[in-house]
Amino acid sequence: MIEQIKNWDEELFLKLNALHVDWLDEIAFQMSQTFAWVPFYAIIVYFIYKVEPKNSWWVFGGIALTILMADQVTSGFMKPFFERLRPCHDERWSDGMYNYGRCGGLYGFASSHAANTFGFATFLNLKMKGKLRFLPWLFLWAAVISYTRIYLGVHYPMDVIVGGLVGALAGFISWFIVVFVRREILKLILKD
Repeated sequence: MIEQIKNWDEELFLKLNALHVDWLDEIAFQMSQTFAWVPFYAIIVYFIYKVEPKNSWWVFGGIALTILMADQVTSGFMKPFFERLRPCHDERWSDGMYNYGRCGGLYGFASSHAANTFGFATFLNLKMKGKLRFLPWLFLWAAVISYTRIYLGVHYPMDVIVGGLVGALAGFISWFIVVFVRREILKLILKD
């Protein structure tokens, strides 16, 4: 069963990866770079602070915890444990796939980009629910960023899907921790 899923994953990768056009290559590459998103993150920080000036540090702490968990699980545990080669490092695809020229680390299961972006989207949508209307769009943003990883030939679709699930779980756990810890601290403060 695992072999069949792996075969489907590889076939889907080759089909999705083949859907590239030259003018989109640099755009897809830049979209997967952290630095390109600094203005975007700055705008989100501004809106969070504007809506929650006194409690924004809880939100920022939760975001940091989410990304720490998501990134450590994918990069620190899963990639070295599963040792699944990235498609761009797999010699079977050297003639049959497109790669923009940069590959990254040797192993790719699961995608840290997907984990971090979906964790970010999940945490903010839970923590800031009803306070910022644009937050559900973060899931589309996370999906686009995740897809660029397939487009660029550095991840299989299953790497991205599992990475997204790991990130969503990290976002949920961080939200739960932030809500629980904040509630317990408030109890202690009000008790005195």
